[in-house]
Amino acid sequence: MAKPNRPGAGNSKKKGATKGTGGNGRKALEGKGPTPRAEDRSWHVAGKRKAAQERFVAAGGKSGARPQSINRTPRAKAADDTETVTGRNSVLEALRARIPATALYIAQRVEMDDRVKETLSIASHRDIPVLEVTRPELDRMAGPGGVHQGIALKVPPYAYAHPQDVLELVSGRGQTPLFVALDGVTDPRNLGAIIRSTAAFGGHAVLLPQRRSASVNSAAWKTSAGAAARIPVALAANLTTTLKEFKKQGVFVLGLDGDGDVSLPALELADRPVVIVVGSEGKGLSRLVTETCDQVVSIPIEAATESLNAGIAASVALYQISTLRAAQR
Repeated sequence: MAKPNRPGAGNSKKKGATKGTGGNGRKALEGKGPTPRAEDRSWHVAGKRKAAQERFVAAGGKSGARPQSINRTPRAKAADDTETVTGRNSVLEALRARIPATALYIAQRVEMDDRVKETLSIASHRDIPVLEVTRPELDRMAGPGGVHQGIALKVPPYAYAHPQDVLELVSGRGQTPLFVALDGVTDPRNLGAIIRSTAAFGGHAVLLPQRRSASVNSAAWKTSAGAAARIPVALAANLTTTLKEFKKQGVFVLGLDGDGDVSLPALELADRPVVIVVGSEGKGLSRLVTETCDQVVSIPIEAATESLNAGIAASVALYQISTLRAAQR
C-alpha cells in the first residue's frame, strides 16, 4: 500500500510524554524569592501610599493618620485660573482700573472707535501682549450667548476683599456706608447688574457669601459694564455672621422682601450706615438672614407683577436710598 503524500499522515506512532527542560531554566528562577507584598512595591498604589505615610510620620504627623497632603479633589489647571472679559466698555474699564491683564485679543478688521483706540493705547503703555484673532475664536472665548464686540481681555481671578476691611475703609473716609449683600443669588448676570447699580447710585461695596452664590466671572464682568473694576466685592465666610458683626458696628441691615413690614418710600434709615440684603428670585431671603435684619422692606409694585428680578430690586432700593440721602444734605 502506498504511503499517503500528506506530511505526517503515515506517522501513526503515539506521542509520548513531553520532555522537560532538564533544569536549563532553573538558573533564571534562582534568587527571585517569594512575590513581594503590594505595599513593598514602590510602583504599586499601596507602595506609594505607604511611602507617603512614612514621609508624613517623619515630618511629625501621627502614625495611622491620613496625610493632609493627600487631596482627592482635582485641582484646576493653571490655564483655568484666568477669566475672559469681553465687550468694549468692560475691557476698557478693566484696563483703566489697572487690572493686571495678561493678554488683549482684537478681532481681525475690527472697527476702530474711540474705545478700541484707548484700549490699544493703554495696553501698549503697559506692555500687555495684543493678539489679533478671528471672530470665531473670539466667539469661542466669549462663550454661548456672549457678546465681545471684537475685543476680549484675559485677566487673573477676581481678588475679593474682606468685609471688615471694606467697612473700615469706607468709615475711615468719613462716608456713610451703603452696601449690598446677596443671599442666595446664583446668576452672575444678576451679580454684574447689582455691581453696576451699586456704582451708579453711590454704593460702596457688594458682599457675597462664600457658598451658594454667584462669583465675579466673565459673565458678571460683562454685565457690570466695567463697574467691577471700581466697586469692591467682599467675600463673607458666613453671611449671617458678617451681618451680625456689621450690626455691632452701627450698620443697619435692611432685607428686601415683597411681604416686608416697611414700604421703601417710608424708609427712615436711609441716612444711616446701611447694608441692603437681596434674596434669590425664587426663595427670597433665607430664614437666618431674615431674623438678622433690622427691617424687612418691601417695594410697592402692581398686583399683576408677582416679583422683581434681584438686580432690579437692588437698583430700585439703591436709587431710593441715594435720593433720600441727597435730599437730606
